[in-house]
Amino acid sequence: MDFEFLGQTFLKLLPGIPVTLELATLSLLLGACLALAFAVIRVRRIRPLNWLVIGYVYVFRGTPLLVQLFIIYYGLAQFPEIRNSFAWTYLREPYWCALLALVLNTAAYGSEILRGALLSVPRGQIMAAQACGMSGFLLFRRISFPIALRQALPAYGNEFILMIKATSLASLVTLADVTGIAARIIAETYRPVEVFVAAGTIYLAISYGLILLVRLAENRLNPDQRDPAPVARVDAARKEVTP
Repeated sequence: MDFEFLGQTFLKLLPGIPVTLELATLSLLLGACLALAFAVIRVRRIRPLNWLVIGYVYVFRGTPLLVQLFIIYYGLAQFPEIRNSFAWTYLREPYWCALLALVLNTAAYGSEILRGALLSVPRGQIMAAQACGMSGFLLFRRISFPIALRQALPAYGNEFILMIKATSLASLVTLADVTGIAARIIAETYRPVEVFVAAGTIYLAISYGLILLVRLAENRLNPDQRDPAPVARVDAARKEVTP
């Protein structure tokens, strides 16, 4: 292991971090919006949209992300209708193809996570809100969605980490993310061990930071599950000071 070369490689991989973070952030945000819409359709059983969403989720959860990426990047260009449409302005670029594949993939998984969370909302709380005069979107915004978000956050946190790692597949369509730069360095130096160790360290650091953010969000949304030890220490200190 050449640690000097490892350090140099790490510095060369740093320019790929913004591309990786941008792909992951946009795909998660757009995918979450789609996932929420699909989850509501599934929970409300809105037909025929319900059947379309079921088919969509089945296809994107049942096929590898790599296959989906190749179909979008290589397959859509085979249709003259797409090449002659406004969509070709974006779909001819590898960045937008990779982003579209990631969004569609995470939306399929996220919709099932959110659907399960919405179904787990206690019926008693919904009935209590209805007794207070809430209904429709107001009930969803104030009662159903906040409770479902607390239930879904741990599982969705895993989806966040999976999408960070899934962005590495974008290098296969010539994007210069962390993995894409790593592949170029390996082709020039023929030293894959140090390069992949440096790339893996970057992904590990990003994932760890994301785990901390998810834990902070869980602690914020679930005050009843916070560690009571600091509060107990404060109370004990107050009793000691009080004469």
